[in-house]
Amino acid sequence: METIEAYLGRKHEEIRLLNGCLRGPRNVPCPRSVDEVIAAKFQLAAALRAEHELADWKATETSWSASARPTSGPFAFSYDYQRADLKVSGPSFYEAERGGTSEAIYTASGMAAIAALLLASARLVTTGNIVVLPGSYGETLELIERFVPHLRLVTLSLPPGDALAGAGAPRILLLDSCVSAGVFEAALRCDGSGLDLLIFDTTCFAGRSGRIRRVLRWARRYQIPVVMVRSHTKLDSLGAEYGRLGSAVFVAESEAGAQARRLNSERLAAEMREAVRLLGGAALPAHFPPFVGTSAYWSLTKRRVAAILRNGRHAARHFARELASLSAELHFTHGLYVTLRPRHPFDEAGARQAAEAMSRDLSRAGFPIRHAGSFGFDFAATEWFHNATTDEYSVRVAVPDLPTELWNELAAAIARWWRAHQVDLGEV
Repeated sequence: METIEAYLGRKHEEIRLLNGCLRGPRNVPCPRSVDEVIAAKFQLAAALRAEHELADWKATETSWSASARPTSGPFAFSYDYQRADLKVSGPSFYEAERGGTSEAIYTASGMAAIAALLLASARLVTTGNIVVLPGSYGETLELIERFVPHLRLVTLSLPPGDALAGAGAPRILLLDSCVSAGVFEAALRCDGSGLDLLIFDTTCFAGRSGRIRRVLRWARRYQIPVVMVRSHTKLDSLGAEYGRLGSAVFVAESEAGAQARRLNSERLAAEMREAVRLLGGAALPAHFPPFVGTSAYWSLTKRRVAAILRNGRHAARHFARELASLSAELHFTHGLYVTLRPRHPFDEAGARQAAEAMSRDLSRAGFPIRHAGSFGFDFAATEWFHNATTDEYSVRVAVPDLPTELWNELAAAIARWWRAHQVDLGEV
């Protein structure tokens, strides 16, 4: 259990890390409240972005100045017109794997990364199957259905049995970190010998998560080539939402594994770079957090994600007890958020209204909660949620990095509010 004093001390370390990246650091006293923590971190993030633009004013989209040497903290960039050939050198957002990884391809968002990857696969595969897990990210499924006609969308049935072991058309598994814990575990118990590629969306796992290592071990066992796609807006910027940034990392594979599969990683990476170029989806140098990569950064990230996961377990137990029939999913494999259902089915508008109303009411009561469409913050975040597999709408409550006692009070207030507004949530 983390006390408010220990929490504010830890947050002061995060603020000092951000502040230390400024060319002219400010005086940053220890914050006295959660509101001060939130304000200080977002203000410092804005100051860092502004400073980057002022310092790298020659590094324009047309790259007119030969003397431009754009950087962002430990990251250095080289590119020509509109970053079509963007090259990035700097620390990895993942733990270093034995055998290493190929150069990461950075994009303007996580969706830009997976879109470019899937479109690039058409250059290597005429027709194939892409197997997805129940509960996978809705926008990714929509992308495949609407714009990736060469891949047939197949939802994995449970129990999966030997669904991944068969031969036939090229087969890709999309393993999403946002599915339920039971579904995720079931996938990793499968025989993956029939897969030609694993696309692993790691967005909801910390960069040094043991689950990432476990998935990579599973893939190595079956010699499956792996591409890890990620949105870095979520867990990689100490809750300050530094900028829109995504990536695809092609994990190095053995020579035997490369020969055994119909999808060649090197060719796929080359085609993806071309897709990023032609779609105009390259990353912006200003969106690379300059505070990434140090031992202090990794230590603070580990501690804040651990706090979120601890709070998530407390919330799941509380909501299971207090909102049993009104809980949609309490055990996502990432542990970062839960979803709540109404007594009568929502549509999207109803779920959005409920998320806004709950945040508004509890915020007015003095709790650190906002209506925001993301997670990993120092405040609880509510938003509508659509399960693309069941077509059901619910409200997502993203668990924050807060001191234990304060979060438990907020979780109890959420449960009380949710129960009290079940008469007709359509009128909130």
